[in-house]
Amino acid sequence: MAHENHPHHQHPRLRHHHDHTDVDWAEMGPLLEAQAELFTPLYEHAMAWLAKRQTEPGLIVDAGSGPGVVSCLLADTFPGARIVAVDASEPLLDRARARAERLGVADRFGTLAGELPGVLDELDYPADLLWAGRSLHHLGDQRAALVAFADRLASGGTLALQEGGLPSRFLPRDIGFGRPGLQARLDVLEVEWFTQMRADLPGSVAETEDWPALLAAAGLRPSGTRTFLLDLPAPTTDRARAYAVASLTRTREGLGDRLDADDRAALDRLLDPDDKASVHHRPDVFVLAAQTVYTAVRTR
Repeated sequence: MAHENHPHHQHPRLRHHHDHTDVDWAEMGPLLEAQAELFTPLYEHAMAWLAKRQTEPGLIVDAGSGPGVVSCLLADTFPGARIVAVDASEPLLDRARARAERLGVADRFGTLAGELPGVLDELDYPADLLWAGRSLHHLGDQRAALVAFADRLASGGTLALQEGGLPSRFLPRDIGFGRPGLQARLDVLEVEWFTQMRADLPGSVAETEDWPALLAAAGLRPSGTRTFLLDLPAPTTDRARAYAVASLTRTREGLGDRLDADDRAALDRLLDPDDKASVHHRPDVFVLAAQTVYTAVRTR
């Protein structure tokens, strides 16, 4: 779905301050695409890992594709495969199609619009590889969704589930003003927000986040877990700095009222483009993120 091939803690915090109904995806599209592009080195490592463990798939489904950055990387990694990008947002699928055209893979690239997991019933063929990139946690009943994903796999097909990892980091522990450890305190608020977001989803079921166990319960054989790093050290690029600004801005807008006065003042200073100590200007801004991929195979 549109949510989160694009962020938790990620391109990662991005969408988490909205639910599906109040986001203008056409407006958000360029930002989601830019953030996913920033994470391309991480995704490329994940793709290379998958490719080493996967025979050439005929059909790859990107379940929750967003603007199609990962969909196109899958097309590049598996040049013999047909790709279907699945998302609830037509504006994001428009971007995915345009991207596939730009990158020369449109002849084997299709899209499917609708809500996960039910929309997968519209696929003409079972998938040899189904990639679910930070989309599962936007579905109320994750266990049932994994069963639905598994049901859409061909025998011998792989489900690659991207969930978890670590919150992105942009700043040192001590930024020279305010109390040290601001980002760690923001993480606590993000976790509380995420828990509430999950609880508010339609049909929400609380689940222990033991992904290999949940994949096994869906009838699959867990086949691997790997965490991939995005390491863009200071002094960082303009694109990485823009991601830090966007992420902290979303946090300020969504969670600022839960901060104490000192942390709110520190965050406001970090986001003030006229302040040399802000993330817009300071030389010590970096991007460090880790995201985990779990794989499992359908054996029957």
